[in-house]
This record gives sequence, structure tokens and C-alpha cells, in this order.
Amino acid sequence: MAPNNDNASDLQLPKGGPDMKCLTISAVALSLLGFASTGAQAQTKLFFYGDLERGNQPGLPPACVLNNQFKHLEKVVWRLRIHDQTGQELNDKGLKSVTVQLPDGQKFDARFGGHPPREPTDYLWAAAWIVPKEYPTGTFAYKVIATDLEGNTHSWEPFKVKSSQLTILDGEIEIKK
Repeated sequence: MAPNNDNASDLQLPKGGPDMKCLTISAVALSLLGFASTGAQAQTKLFFYGDLERGNQPGLPPACVLNNQFKHLEKVVWRLRIHDQTGQELNDKGLKSVTVQLPDGQKFDARFGGHPPREPTDYLWAAAWIVPKEYPTGTFAYKVIATDLEGNTHSWEPFKVKSSQLTILDGEIEIKK
């Protein structure tokens, strides 16, 4: 009786013949290639942690406060930590660069250093930008791009939720002297 090709459970495969050994060896080889590929990819994974804060500007308290809504002329600061797959934090000796990119293509290089700058209590990557008077209002996605020592780029974007994105509000701040 010929097997019914509509039902795979009716198929009979020979047990232990040369075809089966070849199939087993091929499956093992593919599995090892998959692990090798996964291992290589795991070595290049980076993990990003970050937030937005209001930057220090004369006459404008408070500085270094978590915030994602800014008016024109206000200083936006991105604070970032980047770790490798082992959990080790990567500083300026472990990464070539860290850049923040806005949707219009503007890029801001982050620097690794102590924060707050005058009396550091922590060390992290930071990039700053003062919102220009003519910048459009609205909610904007941004991304952070890290370049590792081999020249590979890794990127991160915040949640695609409006309350997590950079928001530019109508109006501008008044800097008091």
C-alpha cells in the first residue's frame, strides 16, 4: 500500500540506514552553526539605559530633573549607560562613540564623564542640546547610536509611547540674569 501524502503520520522512514546517518550528521552540523552564529551575535550585543533631563542653565531652576517636555531655548540632556553582554559598563575606553540622533538627522555626540560636572557622584555618557527657537513643536522619536571598538554600530530607541518621547512644547523659556 502506498503512503497517503496528505497525512505525514502515515509515512514510514527507514531506521538507521545510511540516509538517516547523513540526515543526523547534517542536523548536528546545522545546530552547531546556529550556536556559533548565536555566540558571535551575543558578543556584539550592547544594553542601553537612559533618560532625559532638564539641563543646567543660568537663572532656570531646577537642573538635572527628569523631564521629556521642553520649551524652545531649554537645554535637553540625554544621560546614558551602555553595558556589554557581561554586564560591564562601557566608558570612553570601551566604546568609540555614542551619538544621539533626532528624526531630522541632527546628531549630538555624547561624552563620558562625571556628573554633576563640578562635584561628580557618578560617571556616565551625556549629550546636550538647546532647543532652537524655530524648532517645530510636537513629539519626536530619537535614537542613541553606540559604536564599539571594532566599528560596529548598535542603536536604541525609547518606547514608542508619546509620554516616553522627546516633546517640544509651544513657547520659549526666559533666561533670567
